[in-house]
Amino acid sequence: MVQKYQSPVRVYKHPFELIMAAYERRFPTCPLIPMFVASDTVNEYKSEDEAIHVIERRCKLDIDAPRLLKKIAGVDYVYFVQKNSLNRRERTLHIEAYNETFSNRVIINEHCSYTVHPDNEDWTCFEQSASLDIKSFFGFESTVEKIAMKQYTSNIKKGKEIIEYYLKQMEEEGITFVPRWTPPVACKSESSTCHPRRPVSPAINIPESATKEGLSNKEILNTSSSPSEPTAGTPDDKLDADYIKRYLGDLTPMQESCLIRLRQWLQETHKGKIPKDEHILRFLRARDFNIDKAREILCQSLTWRKQHQDYYAGGWHHHDKDGRPLYVLRLGQMDTKGLVRALGEEALLRYVLSINEEGLRRCEENTKVFGRPISSWTCLVDLEGLNMRHLWRPGVKALLRIIEVVEANYPETLGRLLILRAPRVFPVLWTLVSPFIDDNTRKKFLIYAGNDYQGPGGLLDYIDKEIIPDFLGGECMCEVPEGGLVPKSLYRTAEELENEDIKLWTETIYQSASVFKGAPHEVLIQIVDASSVITWDFDVCKGDIVFNIFHSKRAPQPPKKDSLGAHSITSPGGNNVQLIDKVWQLGRDYSMVESPLICKEGESVQGSHVTRWPGFYILQWKFHSMPACATTNLPRVDDVLASLQVSSHKCKVMYYTEVIGSEDFRGSMTSLESSHSGFSQLSAATTTSSQSHSSSMISR
Repeated sequence: MVQKYQSPVRVYKHPFELIMAAYERRFPTCPLIPMFVASDTVNEYKSEDEAIHVIERRCKLDIDAPRLLKKIAGVDYVYFVQKNSLNRRERTLHIEAYNETFSNRVIINEHCSYTVHPDNEDWTCFEQSASLDIKSFFGFESTVEKIAMKQYTSNIKKGKEIIEYYLKQMEEEGITFVPRWTPPVACKSESSTCHPRRPVSPAINIPESATKEGLSNKEILNTSSSPSEPTAGTPDDKLDADYIKRYLGDLTPMQESCLIRLRQWLQETHKGKIPKDEHILRFLRARDFNIDKAREILCQSLTWRKQHQDYYAGGWHHHDKDGRPLYVLRLGQMDTKGLVRALGEEALLRYVLSINEEGLRRCEENTKVFGRPISSWTCLVDLEGLNMRHLWRPGVKALLRIIEVVEANYPETLGRLLILRAPRVFPVLWTLVSPFIDDNTRKKFLIYAGNDYQGPGGLLDYIDKEIIPDFLGGECMCEVPEGGLVPKSLYRTAEELENEDIKLWTETIYQSASVFKGAPHEVLIQIVDASSVITWDFDVCKGDIVFNIFHSKRAPQPPKKDSLGAHSITSPGGNNVQLIDKVWQLGRDYSMVESPLICKEGESVQGSHVTRWPGFYILQWKFHSMPACATTNLPRVDDVLASLQVSSHKCKVMYYTEVIGSEDFRGSMTSLESSHSGFSQLSAATTTSSQSHSSSMISR
């Protein structure tokens, strides 16, 4: 397999002409490179105006290889051919090198370029790329590859030192300036044959017999261009070596190469904005700088982000005052239901585990930066926007499982949890989640309601003012995604799950029901302890329905297919159960505890009802156009079966219900009651009712 290398852009803060003078001092030998034994000029060409200078050298190298390998190969030295093409007019030097020894077994190609910095003409840029292809080498292919890359890496690291060494030597000799090339006086005449200014040309390939055949400068230039060779870079598409060291850390030359090559590949193939360099580097580190494996998982991540447009509103953001990495999670802006329905619980769990792995890596990095052990990170959770939508039970269960897995596999990695802008509904979520959190971990939680985090003892005690995110009133631009509702078009369908042999956890707890004109679907819930909480979540898949909640002190009769009153039918699209007998009277046999809620096709509804009395509660989904009295005057089974033939008289819902015991709320029942006015459309119409204390929410 061909191994490739690409260096970052190295910047010398010296003019091009001075760098060229320093570079020439490397020949014919260089004491700073012991392996560079000698070099002989085999071909040389200069243009009449001296703007173009091409020189070809045969270089003798003493490779640092085991004596046994040299004996098997039958050589003590390796020869390379190097061709330098200097264009003083354009101020560029392009270098090509390839191996002459063992060229039928090993192919090495190297390209280097010195160019003027695009933003400062008194600075010089240097780039280097190479490829290694070992066809065969007496069964020592792996050994040769390691030797070649080790030798190459060593030379790259020395490259800058060598130029700086000769610059200092020239300075000691009093040479601090070399004038730029200027055309001969004769070329100033309009009738002169001076060449017009042309774009920068890559390395010039001169035929071996160029001087013998008397080719003109123009002919040489026209036959020399090679599109595969590197051209001058710009800060927009190339990485600078100083930038890498300052912002990404100390990387080996090969690690730098992997980062640059993966970044270039993204620029060429990825449509839209590519990830930041830090983000790309994380994937490389996760796969030990195996560029192919890193590219695979990075592409998977980019696909995930593209499909869901960063609906997962979390990301890393600097560090706290103790040097701990800081992770920001905008939970209030996140559509937990949409993420679970679109991705599945397992995918979310894997994503959260990858965040924890990244946290461990950042802790190691900060340990080196701050010079003290840092083994945990800080999490800042912004709850602005949190409402009953976030109490979707499958989502809460997914959260509980994530907490369980994280605590089991990443103990004591959370140093502090700052919960900001907690709304009135937060205690409900907290009482559901907190029993599953370890006591030691729970002690690290700091909770602020409203804008309390801005006062004494608030955020400034833990995070420097300069890095407080802008959405919390700070001046630091935080690039954590803003979340938002996941479109239903991204939800996984049954067909997709079947084709991919994957089954979403949520699909196993949801039930499908058909609602017919004249035949509602009803679910019976028995409540033993008053002040329990009935929760529900349903999607209106087809048609428009009316949602009701009723209470009765006595149980309805079990549905029977041969009954003219309560009856049950099953259709291919879902079941249909009716519980309220036609002889029951509203207000006498049962009562309405929630005002009717009209739900349109495609809507998702989540809500909860705090029960006041024990007994039997009935959740009912009814065809929208039914008359108000239809619930007490149900049609015969034959009539319902006949209506199946009319598709416009059929609705479909996917629903999930659960009863939460009052003990699970640990005295926080009032939190549910106080939240409905701010988070409920259904409850807004019933807040003055003496029959109901509920909290519901509909999201469109």
